[in-house]
Amino acid sequence: MDTLNFGVLDPIKLPIVKKLYKAHYPAGKPKSDERILTLSKNHAVAAIVRFRTIEQYRLMTGMLVIPEHRGLGLGHQLMQYLQSNELQSDDFCFALAHLEDFYHQHGFEVIAEEALPGPLKQLFSRYIHGGKSLVAMCYIDPS
Repeated sequence: MDTLNFGVLDPIKLPIVKKLYKAHYPAGKPKSDERILTLSKNHAVAAIVRFRTIEQYRLMTGMLVIPEHRGLGLGHQLMQYLQSNELQSDDFCFALAHLEDFYHQHGFEVIAEEALPGPLKQLFSRYIHGGKSLVAMCYIDPS
């Protein structure tokens, strides 16, 4: 039986996470000032998500499920953990367009670029003008 563990990354393990991103999601660049949460399966990191603080806002970014663990529902399990333990109303994410429904299933709602807070709007605009197909989303706490 598989053992799943969720938790905040121990900063000493940041080099391991950087190596995983470099191998599987080169655009993702984990930094020591981010809040990084992991889902480990049988003591090996299987999924990662980062929270970047921009002024008083949080942007969920860089969600990665290691390729050999994809298709097992681990992304959904990580999101369920986040909903119960981490996400707050007005947390944001810039979802790849094809993942909009995935994030919607976990409490995120699409918002117009104009509705983003100033510093997030600037970042989103920069990404969009750089050619990325993203959807701005905001977490709405159901409680």
